Formats: sequence, C-alpha cells, structure tokens
Amino acid sequence: MNFITFAGHESIFMKPVIKLLRKTRNIFLLHPDYENRVYGLDIMRALAIIFVVLEHGLMLDKANTHFPWIKMINGVELFFVLSGFLIGSMLIRAFEKPEGFSFKTVRTFWIRRWFRTLPNYYLVLLLNILVVYFGIIHEDFTQFNWKFFFFLQNFSGPFVDFFWESWSLSIEEWFYLLFPVILLILFLVMNFFKVRKRYIFLAAILVLLLTPLLLRIFIASRMNVTDFRLGTQIKKVVIYRLDSIALGILAAYIRRWYPVFWKRSRNICFFTGIVACYVIMYIPFEPNLFFTKVFRIFIESFCCFLLLPKFDSIRKGPKIFVRFFTHISLISYSMYLLNLALISEVIYANFPPWGPRSAWGLYGIYWILVLATSTLLFKYYEKPMMDLRDRFKSL
Repeated sequence: MNFITFAGHESIFMKPVIKLLRKTRNIFLLHPDYENRVYGLDIMRALAIIFVVLEHGLMLDKANTHFPWIKMINGVELFFVLSGFLIGSMLIRAFEKPEGFSFKTVRTFWIRRWFRTLPNYYLVLLLNILVVYFGIIHEDFTQFNWKFFFFLQNFSGPFVDFFWESWSLSIEEWFYLLFPVILLILFLVMNFFKVRKRYIFLAAILVLLLTPLLLRIFIASRMNVTDFRLGTQIKKVVIYRLDSIALGILAAYIRRWYPVFWKRSRNICFFTGIVACYVIMYIPFEPNLFFTKVFRIFIESFCCFLLLPKFDSIRKGPKIFVRFFTHISLISYSMYLLNLALISEVIYANFPPWGPRSAWGLYGIYWILVLATSTLLFKYYEKPMMDLRDRFKSL
C-alpha cells in the first residue's frame, strides 16, 4: 500500500472519530451569554467552588499528598457573601420600583429563587438517600429524617453523618425566605412614617446582621465545644449564621447608594481582605473562647465581604480565562451538591488509595467526574428548571 492510499484510508477512519469527538464536546458546551455576565463575580464564584472541591477532595488524600499544600480561603463563606450581594442587588431593584414593594414582589422573588435552588437540591437529596441506603457510602442512615425536605436539619441544632454539605443550603434558603419578609414588614411600617427607602432597606439588613450576633452572644457562647463541635453546633447552624449572607446584602446596599466609595475602596479592601483571610486562617483559636464562638466566624465572612468591590469591578479578561471561569461559575451549584458524598465518598469507600500514586490518580479522576457530571446536571436539568422562571415576571 503506497503512502497516498494509506493516507486516504487514515482520513476515512479519522473522520468518524473526529465527528464523535465533536459531538461529545458539544454535549458539555454551555453557550453562556458572556455580554450580560459580570466576569469578576464569575471569578469569585468559580474560586469559591474550586476551594470547596479542593477541601472535600482531601478525604481521598490518605497517602499524605496534602494537595494543594496550603490553606485555602473558605469557599462557603465566599458563596455566602456573593449570594447575599446578588440577591441584594435584585431586591434593591425591586424595592426601588415606583409601584412599591408588596407581597406579590416577595412571592415572585421566592418562586424565582426556588426554581433556581430546589430542583437540584431534591434530586441530589434523593441520590444521597439511595447511595447511603444501599451501602455504597458509609454514612449513618438514621440521621436522615423529614427535616431535610424543609431545610430544618440544622435550623437550631447540629446534624451529622448524612448529606453534610446541605448545611450551607439550609442557611441560604432560610435567608431567602426571611429577609424579604422582614423587608416587607419594615416597608409597610416605616413607609407610613415617610422614611426613605434606603433607610428601610438598611434597617432590614441590620435585623439579620444583629440577630445572629445576639444569639451567638447569649446562647452559643455558653456552649462547651471542641473544634469539631464548634463547627457542627455553631458554625453550621442556621440561626447563628444568617449574618454572613446579610453582609453580602450590605455590600449591594453600599454599591447602590455609595457607588463612589465602592469604586475607590476596591483595591485597599481587596488587599486588606486577602491578608485578613490568611491571618485568621493561620492564627490558632481555642474553640471555647468567647471570641471564637461569637466573632471569629463573622470575621471570616467579613474578610470575604471585603473582596467584593474588586471582583465586581473586573469586567474583561483573556478569552480562555473568561470561558473557564464562566463555565465553572455556571456549574458551581451542581459541583457543590455532587462533589462530596456522591463522588469523593463513593470513590474512597469503594476504591481507597493505597499509596501516593494511586492517591494522585484517584484525585484526578475525582476532579474529572466532578466537572463532567456537574456540567451535565446543569445543562440538562438545572438550566431547564431555571428557564421555567421566565413564566413569572422578572424582578
């Protein structure tokens, strides 16, 4: 067979392979609307989920690789302040409309948020039930109860050993439920006395900034805790953590009513926030100290709050980075739900590493599975569910 004939056969063979690869690639393409997205906020969200997935991947790290070898900023705290900032911006737009703020506005907000968050949550909750019930992962099934369906599993007390990552989702859902109600009540009362809207909005923020702080002062501070129980009994309990998301709302408030300060302070705030994040991470705190139980958690969230002005100011970047961070940002919620129990724990429970090489190999498989399954979940389930929101009036 001469070269031309061989090349011709090779071309005939490669065409279906290339076609198959393109079709496979298209399955994972999301085609986002880059023009209507804030690139910097996509970076922040992407970094938040990357830090979370890095941390959860450590359970595969039984061979002492300890990748990435340094402490990372708390991804969940980044999520909290960013979520508050985004929903705060939406509620401010709704609050400033001439027709006023009503229960109809609140109901529309709830419906749109629930289409965004609930379908994914309940699907992954069902999958967690199945993998634990059939013994695919080794968690205590007796810890599962009806409270998981109403985000009550950690409302005022701890829960352990089942769908651990859902603790942060409960905090967010209860904030989405409570803040608009508080805002509506204050609007109806204070508007009667002709109080300006900006001060009404600020009053609502202060309610959810101060209430968790007071609960930590008068209840949580009296608890006798270890490092582990500090997390389960205080840090991961709804009533003690709503102020973290309220900080994000406060950021949206500053951006709307103090835009010059917001813009001018972005660099100094970013530098201060980064330094403070790492200082708070590396300073040891005895868990039973009053300061630890009451203020340390809030300071960690406040450090993340300081990063928002800078991220909000980033509007452009190299195309390859824009595509990467936007893609990760879009699938971040699915990544959060899937990465721990359904991927990391499944891998470790059934294919535990036996040495450094196997640990690195499983770690790579872990990341591939997280990215691939999260992209598919977003594209073929989460996004179609979100599109149903368009039936309702936009805020």
